[in-house]
Amino acid sequence: MTITKLLVANRAEIAARVIRTAQAMDIATVAVFSDPDADLPFVRAADEAVRLPGATPAETYLDGEAIVDAARRTGADAVHPGYGFLSENAPFARRCRDAGLTFVGPAPDTIEAMGSKTAAKALMAAAGVPVLPGAVFEDTAEPSPTEISNAADAVGFPVLVKAAFGGGGRGMRIASTPEELVEAVASARREATAAFGNGTVFLERYVDAPRHIEVQILGDAHGTVTHLFERECSIQRRYQKIIEEAPSPAVTGELRDQLCQAAVAAGRAIGYVGAGTVEFVLDATGHFYFLEVNTRLQVEHPVTELITGLDLVRLQLEVAEGKSLPPEVLAAEVRGHAIEVRLYAEDVLAGFLPVSGDLHTFEIPRGAGLRVDAGFASGTRVSTFYDSMLAKVIAYGDTRDDARRALGASLSRAKLHGVETNRDLLVGILREAEFAEASIDTGYLTRHPAEQLCGALSERCLVLHALSAAIAGQARSRADARVLASLPSGWRNNPSARQNVDFLHGETHLAVTYRFERDGLQAAVNGQELPSLVLHHATPTLVDLEIGGVRRQVEVKQVGDVAYVDSALGHTALVERPRFPDPGDAEQVGSLRAPMPGTVVRVEASVGERVEAGATIVAIEAMKMEHAVRAPVDGLVTALLVEVGHQVDTGAPLAVVEDEAHV
Repeated sequence: MTITKLLVANRAEIAARVIRTAQAMDIATVAVFSDPDADLPFVRAADEAVRLPGATPAETYLDGEAIVDAARRTGADAVHPGYGFLSENAPFARRCRDAGLTFVGPAPDTIEAMGSKTAAKALMAAAGVPVLPGAVFEDTAEPSPTEISNAADAVGFPVLVKAAFGGGGRGMRIASTPEELVEAVASARREATAAFGNGTVFLERYVDAPRHIEVQILGDAHGTVTHLFERECSIQRRYQKIIEEAPSPAVTGELRDQLCQAAVAAGRAIGYVGAGTVEFVLDATGHFYFLEVNTRLQVEHPVTELITGLDLVRLQLEVAEGKSLPPEVLAAEVRGHAIEVRLYAEDVLAGFLPVSGDLHTFEIPRGAGLRVDAGFASGTRVSTFYDSMLAKVIAYGDTRDDARRALGASLSRAKLHGVETNRDLLVGILREAEFAEASIDTGYLTRHPAEQLCGALSERCLVLHALSAAIAGQARSRADARVLASLPSGWRNNPSARQNVDFLHGETHLAVTYRFERDGLQAAVNGQELPSLVLHHATPTLVDLEIGGVRRQVEVKQVGDVAYVDSALGHTALVERPRFPDPGDAEQVGSLRAPMPGTVVRVEASVGERVEAGATIVAIEAMKMEHAVRAPVDGLVTALLVEVGHQVDTGAPLAVVEDEAHV
């Protein structure tokens, strides 16, 4: 059969990615979108779009009936699920087939078999693929501490707890003691239930600091199963990949043959049809063990596309139409190297907390060998309801070092205004010596703390940016003036009065004073006079400034009281402090505030209760992740300001815990 109209049952970056290839194949496209996503680029990119009323995943992208109904109303004859959401949901695939829709993916029975990681391990063991020992706790009953302890004894500590029906690091924990394990199982079950609708988890022996290697497989309806080589996915935070590359720098020709043969054997064992991924852990001795089969397209598929020259989405659609895998797939070879980074809206230094807000500027340089698969654009909003990935930035080169350098250069020059991102962390990793030498494993971010990789902005950068933001503000005032508006910024017939502007960059205070004299600009930051100042040019958005004989151009974008400043020295967001702050803004000592916007899912204390430092007071769910807000000291809970179900913004007061010593 020929697909004529494709509904993409997903959002943001992957929806735009699938739409792009479908339209190139002359296939009409339909997007579905939630209320928070109504203005994202993928909605406009599609030929037609159908609203899914609501905001939460359960109301929208996890509502299979609503998606099938959207296909029926638009006349779509096929559904592409992307990744996440319903992409590995066998009942949804079956519902599509029952409705006469072509599901772009493997058969429901295959998804079902691999959807349970525990059943998948049993099948792989039978097919001769190496697996790790483990134990299972089904969704149907809450396991007792004794049951958990006994299972852990059989597996051996440390233990990895994983959601049986999920991925992307959700529902995953590591525990080294029985006490840690009981809490890990309970929280993993809650997170798995919220993200995947099934709280089944399993225990697996934890392999310390392995490499995470996966193999791309493809199968068609005529019995052919093949591979498109491996990807390295070892750079992870919270068990979720943030940098991927192909081929793996650790895999030799002999090991590649073994890995790829094992992956193909896994695919043949389940009669795989479509694009899928077989994931392995590779230990320091070169032994590998099966992790799971992802019965869908992977987030990191672009690195495979770049080293093989193949379009995996096109191949998915052709296989779904019943075509055989073409000769170029069976004869594929590795050419060059590709590296992908996942750009997230998150506060890295606060523990990788997801953030939301308006994305005022989103500009990533493109060039030869660079690809940007983005879900957002300037002027869009990052909501609290979904994964916070903004884009994937991918670089291709003849060598790994070529790709690494091109990717670092592009990211470092990107303009990202409005929400915090992990850009500095990604650039820090790409430029770090151990990564450059490919000496990496899943423990990389443990050995290299985010604080070190992000790096502190230099004093020189902060001084330049603060003065530039102040001058740009003055230029903006000059441009808005009704009198003598044609005079250039900084022009003076007589010396000006000294101007004062105070900024905050995080916790850093930057007090700028400046004055235009007949012979030029005089300025100081935090009382330190700046030498040899020459202001070459100033507009509200661009300041060309020379300090101490070094000339730099600085771009400034003002949004409200925040100046977003970009230069060759770095990137800052400077908040202008009011001259006369409201004394009522001071908060009560001991206040606990929301670290990110989200929904309160648990309140584990009560007013009047004495708690120990580290005890969970409130738990917030944001972007499919659960975050505990804990007591900072031993003390007394004197106020609880939220209830389960409340929506809170970043910084919202949640509770007050007064220090035991002062109660």
